[in-house]
Amino acid sequence: MTANRELRGVLNRPPSLATSPSAEVLRRLELTITRRLDGILQGDYRGLVPGHGSDLGETREYQPGDDVRRMDWNVTARLRTPHIRQTIADRELETWVLTDLTASLGFGTAECEKRDLAVAVVAAVGFLTARGGNRVGAVTMEAGHLATIPARSGRVNLQALLHRVVEAAREERTGTADLEAAIRRVGATMRRRGLAVIVSDFLDRSPWERPLRALAAHHEVLAVEVVDPRELELPDIGVVRLVDPESGAQLEVQTANAKLRQRYAARAAEQRAEIARRIRAAGADHLVLRTDRDWLVDLVQFVARRRERIDALTRVRP
Repeated sequence: MTANRELRGVLNRPPSLATSPSAEVLRRLELTITRRLDGILQGDYRGLVPGHGSDLGETREYQPGDDVRRMDWNVTARLRTPHIRQTIADRELETWVLTDLTASLGFGTAECEKRDLAVAVVAAVGFLTARGGNRVGAVTMEAGHLATIPARSGRVNLQALLHRVVEAAREERTGTADLEAAIRRVGATMRRRGLAVIVSDFLDRSPWERPLRALAAHHEVLAVEVVDPRELELPDIGVVRLVDPESGAQLEVQTANAKLRQRYAARAAEQRAEIARRIRAAGADHLVLRTDRDWLVDLVQFVARRRERIDALTRVRP
């Protein structure tokens, strides 16, 4: 893929919130996204996640894989064969980004911390969708607190939004998250059909798939799961002390025990598979970004695959 070749070379790392001032973080992210990603993803005004739109267009016969929510029941009843109503893409998009900034995101053992990656995703969504009058808003999820940043258009407003997200992400916190309540907040805030992006590690045990399903019924939803490799497997490094960043609970673990490492990896795989299942069942798109991988390459590959899928679903058969 040409896009992949353009991004290969030195591993693209998001700037560190722990070592870089907020202004420097935003400057580097803007340069990376507008110069490297924007050129690769150009040609679609929705930028990061192209979608169907909301203005009604022509109907066509239903094809396997089509979104049943777009079924035109009047035409289906009249012609006695299933038909869906195609839509014309909106020229003004409202995007909302829910950003998980709880304690579990302040963790990283590879190229960056999970919160660095989360902020990079917010910036990518903002810079790639805030064009042509499109509005971007955000909800930040902190321990026991939700903050709403109103959706506005324009570069100045986008920079102000990203600055607030960066400053919130830099704060050290403890306490548990409530992803279910945060997604409900996003759903209650979005007044018109648009794009909702949920950036989290999705480790919260609340039934967050319920509001996610409701959100996906009215909007396009992208769930971005942020993962660190140590959450998937343990290295053989002897006795280590593990600390829960949200509760503060500590546990000493002998990582030289091969069976323990195998059980840990198996349980972690089950956990991530369950998260993927819940996201898929809710009807949202799912993108996994890891702190030990090139986030730009993974993002471009995801967008390319999604565009191909949408083109295949909307192509009228001869």
